[in-house]
Amino acid sequence: MNQAARIEGIYRYPVKGLSPERLASTQLRVGQTIPADRLYAIENGPSGFDPAAPGYLPKQRFLMLMRNERLAQLKARFDAARHFLTIELEGATVASGDLRTGEGRASIERFLADFCADELRGPPKVLHATGHSFSDVARKVVSIINLASVAEVGNAAGAWVDPLRFRGNLYVTGWPAWHEFSLLDREIGIGSAALKVVKRIQRCAATEVDPATAVRDLPIPRTLMQTFGHADCGVYAEVVSDGNIAVGDALSEDRDRRDNRGN
Repeated sequence: MNQAARIEGIYRYPVKGLSPERLASTQLRVGQTIPADRLYAIENGPSGFDPAAPGYLPKQRFLMLMRNERLAQLKARFDAARHFLTIELEGATVASGDLRTGEGRASIERFLADFCADELRGPPKVLHATGHSFSDVARKVVSIINLASVAEVGNAAGAWVDPLRFRGNLYVTGWPAWHEFSLLDREIGIGSAALKVVKRIQRCAATEVDPATAVRDLPIPRTLMQTFGHADCGVYAEVVSDGNIAVGDALSEDRDRRDNRGN
């Protein structure tokens, strides 16, 4: 157990590819993502997504930072209670709408059709399906980023690296660099919840984009590979016990496994 480790930040991305929302706390439920994370996506041309039978599709089917770095110029605000999205560019509102309505989705789609015109394979379309998350992986997961590992990437790159480049849900301070990789197939406790670490996260070209400037300025995947022999930073975890988590919560390791031995 690492008593020093704690949650430094909690984020969700209501619309895949757009800016994050910082949370002070949230609820975790077994087998689910952080509520409203990747709840919507913007189809970049026909994707084959069926809202009546939603399934995993690769991120290349959607607008996303790996190929569409200009999206980082946009600041999105999402009212989860009303499913109301507001998009700002340089401080001005450029589109808004209730994503549950055709009119609201059309407002967002019209703006993105113009803003991303030269990068589109077809008309952009707001996608959603009840209970579905447009994650980069098929499983419903929570992504965890170790801030000490991000600092090591910055040292290797010779520049400060904004942790938000990694578009994680939970940012952890107090772990040694790369400690998260030692937690594969193990359980961690956060607040009253428990998660099982299931996969390392292989980084793509989305991390090359500065989320503050929308400039593709650091070759993060190449730096990882050349310096550390892999392109991974962060881990995915599945929620295995319901609970509430908050910024500042301590993390414990193998909590449930230890409890089970005492039964």
